[in-house]
Amino acid sequence: MKRFVLLDTAAIPAGGALCLFEYGDDFVIKIQGGNGNQLMNTRTHGSEDALVEIPCKRIASRAQVRVLIGGLGMGFTLASALRQLGADAEVLVAELVPGVIEWNRGALGEKSGHPLRDARTQVLNQDVAELLRAQPEGFDAIMLDVDNGPEGLTQKRNSWLYSLDGLDACARALRPGGVLAVWSASADRAFAEKLARAGFKAEEVQVYAHGNRGTRHTIWIADKRKR
Repeated sequence: MKRFVLLDTAAIPAGGALCLFEYGDDFVIKIQGGNGNQLMNTRTHGSEDALVEIPCKRIASRAQVRVLIGGLGMGFTLASALRQLGADAEVLVAELVPGVIEWNRGALGEKSGHPLRDARTQVLNQDVAELLRAQPEGFDAIMLDVDNGPEGLTQKRNSWLYSLDGLDACARALRPGGVLAVWSASADRAFAEKLARAGFKAEEVQVYAHGNRGTRHTIWIADKRKR
């Protein structure tokens, strides 16, 4: 019988911790002291793949594509981006929790094909908000998977990214014709309206977490409008 085996914990800036568990052949990440719900696992990552497949396909034909991923997670989002983009692409990943980076360099990374070893990857132990502010028109696409959605779960500081100020920073960090993609565990009509007010033309896409049935997640694909 499979059981959860705690492998490690990683402190979250501003308090709390993430826990990495082994569960049979899979890995699971939970919040320490939470209600036992899984934040992510290596068995169901279809929506994480889709988060970057959709925008990266739109920009893949460009030369020297540069994209930003907010949140490393279990590495599947990064691995999916690398599959879509050419040899001259650059993929920056901002991850706030140092332990998550180390997990992906170890046994966890094997599940996603060790994308941190790809020469096109640059992972930064940094707040994605800092990168957005510091690099105007620096990216062809921005993909955000930093929390459970527009309502910050693991950290309230993440809520800024989903505010009008945060979305405006995303728009400024995108190159002309750039694409913003945002992952969420559930739909949120208010956030869709907020994207429009921030100057994006957005569509809401429902994708399955695994295969073609079961839990569905929401991805907003937002094209930067001309200012």
